Amino acid sequence: MLDAFLYGLVSVFQWPAFGLMLLGLAIGFAVGILPGLGGAVTLALMLPFTFAMTPVEAFAFLLGMLSVTATTGDITSVLFGVPGEATTAATILDGYPMTKRGEAGRALGAALMSSLVGALVGAFALAAVIPIVQPLVLSLGTPEFFMLAMLGIAFVASLSSGAVRRGLIAGGIGLSLSLVGLDPQSGTQRFTFGQLYFWEGVSLIPVTIGLFAIPEIIELAVKGTSIAERQVGKLGGVWQGVKDTFKYWGVTIRCSLLGTFVGMIPGLGGSIAQWLAYAHSVQTASDKSRFGHGDVRGVLGPGAANNSKEGGNLITTVAFGIPSTVVMAILLGAFLIQGLVPGPDMLTKNLHVTFSLVWIIVVTNIFTVAICFLFLNQLVRITYVRASLLIPFLIMLIFIGAFTTNNTYMDLVVMLVFGAVGYAMVVLGWPRPPLVLGLVLGKLSETYLYLSVGRYGWEWLTRPLVLVLMLIAAGAIFYPAFEAWRARRRGGGPGGPRATILGTPAGAAEPQP
Repeated sequence: MLDAFLYGLVSVFQWPAFGLMLLGLAIGFAVGILPGLGGAVTLALMLPFTFAMTPVEAFAFLLGMLSVTATTGDITSVLFGVPGEATTAATILDGYPMTKRGEAGRALGAALMSSLVGALVGAFALAAVIPIVQPLVLSLGTPEFFMLAMLGIAFVASLSSGAVRRGLIAGGIGLSLSLVGLDPQSGTQRFTFGQLYFWEGVSLIPVTIGLFAIPEIIELAVKGTSIAERQVGKLGGVWQGVKDTFKYWGVTIRCSLLGTFVGMIPGLGGSIAQWLAYAHSVQTASDKSRFGHGDVRGVLGPGAANNSKEGGNLITTVAFGIPSTVVMAILLGAFLIQGLVPGPDMLTKNLHVTFSLVWIIVVTNIFTVAICFLFLNQLVRITYVRASLLIPFLIMLIFIGAFTTNNTYMDLVVMLVFGAVGYAMVVLGWPRPPLVLGLVLGKLSETYLYLSVGRYGWEWLTRPLVLVLMLIAAGAIFYPAFEAWRARRRGGGPGGPRATILGTPAGAAEPQP
């Protein structure tokens, strides 16, 4: 195993594998910066070019490209409030408010360094866990997957501290939107209004861009200033952001491990890993009032989980050919093109290829973070450009991001509709993330529930792990209410704390940094 570990490292730095990895890194950097394209689209486009490559060369190219998109996607989320892809949306919640406060450098430093830590944790988790992961994942059935999805929905309560009822309502709206499309059992149309576009449901990326990007552009246009409302030092606190990663090392490591675990579970994906990491960052903080208004911990958690999930994704794909995301399904196609069969062969005669995947993730993320730090000054200066010059560019980005998802103009309509909804939610003080989380988890919950009832009847409710997850979900829902009751007992006022982490309640003043 040690020989294969070292051989995997050497093979990554051999020519032409190393050159192909750098080429993939450059493509991934551009894809991550441009909103909406995403790793799945790029992998699908680049897959035909790998036919003549060796396995290590092919994965150096493809995985090098994929490893970068998550890190660079955080850049647009922090600087412009526009997610580079759906898996970087949670970074907006505190990253963009830090940018408006003139702390873009600090936010980017925290995002990049936590991304690197997360990638290293995910990569070495892949190296360490592969020999023992098969019995762990195979012990989980559809009832456990359903309860894990329910646990994610239960986190809506913690994502809405100070406005739990509004958060639950927003999450319910997201669950309702997830029902749009064809019924998974009967194929019956639901809420499609006779439109072919809605057969596949409401697309996540136009909804995310509309909810988070358009309200910020409207606010920028109304104020007429730059994104950053005040100038800061030469590097804008970049090294402070790096230090924050290790100052709050517990958040960074725990969210990295959370992202790895979520990545291992088929169907959950990177968006859920990031939102759960954000919820965990909020839950474990003693002072929650700054979340949603520029708390660096709200950048560290999602940044770490977003990159560590790739190692978790690869665990199930490599060990037994179960792709946990669309991206991994495409990468599984690359395995088959190269004549590799996921499973025991990848842990025995092709073990060096498996370890080369670990080293590709490590090396590409180190290169990506180093390059980003070199050009960070130039990136931060963008936030000082006048709104009149920046808004046309941002509008172009969000329209490209929404359209390239499915190459249909209806995505633009959906984006504009949810842009209006997002602006109304900001004005009225309603939290937006629960709506996105409900939309993401709704379809998964429905599918797993159908499968669980069909296979086990209602006896699945008595499975031990299901009961444990049910208790954890109940705790996540009722703990904020208990905290509010305890605050009132201590004399916090009849309404308890008024500040909310994800939006200010109507009639309340937004807390100042």
